[in-house]
Amino acid sequence: MAEDYQMPKGELMRGKRGIVTGVVNHQSIAWGIASQLAAQGAELAFFHVPGQERRVTPLAESVGAKLIAPADVTDDATMDAAFDQVKAKFGTIDFFVHAIAFAPRDQIGGSFVENATRQGFQTAMDVSAYSFVDCARRASALMPNGGSILTLTYMGSERAIPNYNTMGVAKAALEACVRYVARDLGPGGIRVNALSPGAMKTLSLAGIQGGRALLTKGRSFSAMKQDTSMEGVAGAALWLLSDLGRSTTGEVVHVDAGFHIMGFVDDEEAPAQG
Repeated sequence: MAEDYQMPKGELMRGKRGIVTGVVNHQSIAWGIASQLAAQGAELAFFHVPGQERRVTPLAESVGAKLIAPADVTDDATMDAAFDQVKAKFGTIDFFVHAIAFAPRDQIGGSFVENATRQGFQTAMDVSAYSFVDCARRASALMPNGGSILTLTYMGSERAIPNYNTMGVAKAALEACVRYVARDLGPGGIRVNALSPGAMKTLSLAGIQGGRALLTKGRSFSAMKQDTSMEGVAGAALWLLSDLGRSTTGEVVHVDAGFHIMGFVDDEEAPAQG
């Protein structure tokens, strides 16, 4: 999100409370979503990785966060404590944003077949996919009147993207989790969806070999010949988290300027090699 861009203010989320995870800095997709929710009147709690409080707190405070708590998705004790704090502060919530993913560096580069290890594979699946199920179970317990749960994925779940490797497999599992969680929580009026943004300039992309090339190719190969914008991703999140999305669940919504619909590109449209 451009630093000089101001999210349009409104009332779509007035009276709604929820949790946002995964904010690391002002370029985080989670931060773009949180900013949009706050601009529309939502009351927010932020969960951050233990040790990241100094990075997250100024951002959270800038949108009037009601709670900032550490939460390690691989540790049940910290998760219990974080959700207990939310329950004490809010009582109930209306939405939950899961923007958590991780794979060891040696799992996101080179050959998938040669580099995938048992431990690396398990770590990626635990943090990137199982954590969503665990968070959904905990969040839904605070949604007696229904609500919306949203996670973030990427097209590497559907297609073999160079260097994405084990993370792509974990994202595919995450998308399957979205459908199963949506089925289970639907009778309680809880909607569960995923956004699949195009490549964006984030810390996650920086950790992938050739990540910068994904930005260039994403723009060149997209239907709109544009970068994926944070405003577009945040707007789609607002739709799914607000009452506007009340009949949508179990979906993976692509927000990538049409990159995912393209097959071959014309030779003159292809980026120069070198």
